[in-house]
Amino acid sequence: MSLAAGAVALAAVTGFAALNAPGDDGPAEAKAAVRLPVERSSLLCPSPGGSDLAETAYVSFTPAGGTGGAGDEAGAAELVPSVPAAADEETDEKDGKKKDGKKKEAAGKPAVAVEEAGKPAVAETSDSDAPALIGTATGRLAPGWTAQQTTVSAAGGARGLLGVGCTAPDTDFWFPGASTAEGRQDYVHLTNPDDEAAVADIELYGPEGALASDVGDGITVPARSSVPVLVSTLTAEVADDVTLHVTTRSGRVGAAVKVAEERAGSDWLAASTEPARSLVLPGIPADATSVRLVAFAPGEDDADVDVRLMGKNTTFTPAGHDSLHIKSQMTASVDLKDVTRGEPGSLLLTQPKGGTPVVAALRVVRGTGDKQEIAYIPATEPVGARASVADNRAKSSVLSLTAPGASAKVKVTASAGSKGGEQTVKTYTVKGGTTLEVVPEAPAGLKGAYALTVETESGGPVHAARTLTVTEGGIKMFTVQTLPDDRGTVEVPTAVQDLSVLDD
Repeated sequence: MSLAAGAVALAAVTGFAALNAPGDDGPAEAKAAVRLPVERSSLLCPSPGGSDLAETAYVSFTPAGGTGGAGDEAGAAELVPSVPAAADEETDEKDGKKKDGKKKEAAGKPAVAVEEAGKPAVAETSDSDAPALIGTATGRLAPGWTAQQTTVSAAGGARGLLGVGCTAPDTDFWFPGASTAEGRQDYVHLTNPDDEAAVADIELYGPEGALASDVGDGITVPARSSVPVLVSTLTAEVADDVTLHVTTRSGRVGAAVKVAEERAGSDWLAASTEPARSLVLPGIPADATSVRLVAFAPGEDDADVDVRLMGKNTTFTPAGHDSLHIKSQMTASVDLKDVTRGEPGSLLLTQPKGGTPVVAALRVVRGTGDKQEIAYIPATEPVGARASVADNRAKSSVLSLTAPGASAKVKVTASAGSKGGEQTVKTYTVKGGTTLEVVPEAPAGLKGAYALTVETESGGPVHAARTLTVTEGGIKMFTVQTLPDDRGTVEVPTAVQDLSVLDD
């Protein structure tokens, strides 16, 4: 009876499938995958804390003109405070009440929320103990959602403008350009967006190879919490240039390195793009007084990379620095000094076919003496179809566009302002092998902050970076953010019926 029942069921399934088959000429051929807007995005912003005299702005933005994968769903895009990692331990010095209890109540309330696509949302804080933010966007507000955290720290030996694009959670990050040297305080911030604890490992590599460390293994990041780790406490060895590698054994995290350099300034060091044989580091300011390249080869083989600067009119070799030898699993660095010589530029690192993948970042200085300030530029992916940077201000932003191969045409949209104004759109042609520096045309009637969106319309790949400058106390404080593809769409395969799976 069981055999008979199975035969009847198989016949029923086959008959139903046949009645619903797309045609009588056999199974239909599978169509190519299509790209559809994402339905959900996640972003993590590290804690900006560390100074009682700092002001932090959060700017959150979704580009206009897209439709979410959830059809007509309006969606939401919110950043909410993380939960304190050490729960119920601290008390407020003034009233004796538990500080963490207050923060837990605030953790469920959005710190900043986008209400409509095409218009940035802004929130500000001067809290020296401000928590990390955990964000999710859904529906129509998910594709291309971006956020930036910008802090102005006007006093102290490591004063500066600190900017970082809030990042998606992942399991693997490379940070060439960190340090354990005296005079440096580098903190790697690990933020866990999920409801289960994550476990992370941190490895350090100096000029002579791996740095001995027993405390970088098995770092627990509690659920929906953030943990800062002082890099110099992970090893007893001192090195000016270190490559920091963050991986997770379980869960996922967001990671960024906060750099404070005595008498030089401070900024965030974002992760380099994945190891590759060719890298682009865009957006070196024209008035850079010092540029230092830090690179690392994570594989088993050494790497020999050609170093080229894509300037305003052509690509050329920096004098005396045509190549860099990077030993396997050792950090290499070179001082390129004032490599741009008064013109904007972008660095191109290439290898012959068969080379070993590398990661890289630049430490850039503007100004001299007690007027200097630092920023970091990691190697980055191309803009791709579209990329955005959220926090821009009138007369304070400069956009750098570079085409390492063929010439390209890009569209740049300056969004409406957070408090008023209408978007403006301009199109630029970037000549192959050059860097085009653009002062964006601000939105008409701008009030508040605005976002910049770059879209590749034709030609070869384009890499982009935005420099934001704020002058405080006679110091041109600056920060540079790269614009990798926002991954607002995802490839979705097309499924078809195939009755052959029922054949013996």
